[in-house]
Amino acid sequence: MPCELCAPSAFPELYRDDRLTVVLVTSEPDYPGFCRVIWHDHVREMTDLSPSDRAHLMDWVWRVEAALRTELSPDKINLASLGNVVPHLHWHVIARFAGDAHFPAPIWAARQRDGHVPPTDDLVRRLRRHLTA
Repeated sequence: MPCELCAPSAFPELYRDDRLTVVLVTSEPDYPGFCRVIWHDHVREMTDLSPSDRAHLMDWVWRVEAALRTELSPDKINLASLGNVVPHLHWHVIARFAGDAHFPAPIWAARQRDGHVPPTDDLVRRLRRHLTA
């Protein structure tokens, strides 16, 4: 079965280097600040990486978190590296708001309300600018 994270992403690319790509997941309208940091090589776990590669990956997870905090002022940032469905190393960096559809539960839990998130005009451009500065 092909790996969806090995294939080129359909989501807007915010940053790319020779080891990883950062995308904005636009298929989750309740979560406009949902990013993925995807390691290019098909590896399953953090311990499959060298210490310098782990440091590079986590540096970019923190950079994405900082960009989301600056651009969206969320109530919380959720970080997750699950890979149970797609065993390809990637991190979810998700801006959360007290009024979103699932808060305070994880976004994969049962929906608790219709939810409301603040406006995110021009978010792709703003995040790209922040991550490439």
